[in-house]
Amino acid sequence: MTQELAQQEFTANPAPLGLMGFGMTTVLLNLHNTGLFTLGTMILAMGIFYGGSAQIIAGIMEWKKGNTFATTAFISYGFFWLTLVGLLLLPKLGLGVAPDNSAMVAFLVMWGLFTAVMFIATLKLSRALQFVFASLTILFFLLAIGDALHSPLIKQIAGYEGIICGASAIYAGLAQVINEVYEKEILPL
Repeated sequence: MTQELAQQEFTANPAPLGLMGFGMTTVLLNLHNTGLFTLGTMILAMGIFYGGSAQIIAGIMEWKKGNTFATTAFISYGFFWLTLVGLLLLPKLGLGVAPDNSAMVAFLVMWGLFTAVMFIATLKLSRALQFVFASLTILFFLLAIGDALHSPLIKQIAGYEGIICGASAIYAGLAQVINEVYEKEILPL
């Protein structure tokens, strides 16, 4: 057995880590978007460490496994979270001007377009991932529309939709863990 094959056989599945980092951070940010609590250090820290760094690590691990889709998704969304935190913190540190409303709309639309294309790729993957990416596409466009129309109601609706999106990623991640531990499909994907 070659060293490469032996290493591949004993490398853990990094997808649950990436899905959990994305899902938990998304739920928490969208609890804020619904108006439950203010945007504070808890969300910013999750964005840096779990939503950001853990997803990037998972993406690098997926690269090692040769999974282009997961590499692109986890590293991209990991850097999305780090970028979002940067957009919020850099102006407060005097390191630039906060983006205006139209810039945030453009930012969210670009992420919505990227996510829509990634959704197309999920059509060859699991139903769980299809739901995560479809709901995330909707979330980005709802957030963009909410910003474009200056609509707190649309942003709040986006918050509830985002909770569903994040929860679906949590489900997909934990289902993979449960199914692997039990060596059979306990939770459908």
